[in-house]
Amino acid sequence: MALFTRKSTAAPTVTEAPAVDPALAALTGTYTIDPSHSSIGFTVRHAMVTNVRGSFGEHEGTLVVDGTDPANSSASIDVKIASIDTGIADRDGHLVSGDFFDAEKFPHMTFRSTKAEQLGGEAYRITGDLTIKDVTRPLAIDLEFNGSATDVYGNERVGFEGSADILRSDWGLTWNAALETGGVMVSDKVKLTFDISAIKAAAPVA
Repeated sequence: MALFTRKSTAAPTVTEAPAVDPALAALTGTYTIDPSHSSIGFTVRHAMVTNVRGSFGEHEGTLVVDGTDPANSSASIDVKIASIDTGIADRDGHLVSGDFFDAEKFPHMTFRSTKAEQLGGEAYRITGDLTIKDVTRPLAIDLEFNGSATDVYGNERVGFEGSADILRSDWGLTWNAALETGGVMVSDKVKLTFDISAIKAAAPVA
């Protein structure tokens, strides 16, 4: 089921009206990201030979889905930098220090969407503003809509999975160390990953 639909390139007649998928329209609403069933992570090349993977354990966000007019859909995510976890405490401590994220001064990383578009099938691209430290730059996240379901507790859920490649230096994360054999300790390119499960808010009582 497509979350976003392409507009026809043919000029509509005055009697035509865009068809609305009832199942898609039923998804319309505000969703809260469920952090216990979601993950926001990253992968970065280390010492030119291997990858280090990590995630942020604390994050929150809201998705607004408009199934009748997808252009009105949006996403807002806030990530607590101090919750970073790469499996090595000393490395995590270095990442939250002034050499990298400076979490004491800049405790959150945020994303605010500005545009949504369909790439084909269940593939989409969400474009918005990513803020790390005191730098805000545009970011496009390629996503796959994983569908919707009602869980055993009666919660209506939607799921998305996606990724985006960034250059950390674009956000002022420039610390590095040269290797004796050539190259650097930490690559500039970082892959961000998103695996999101969100719960639909109850409709307000009239």
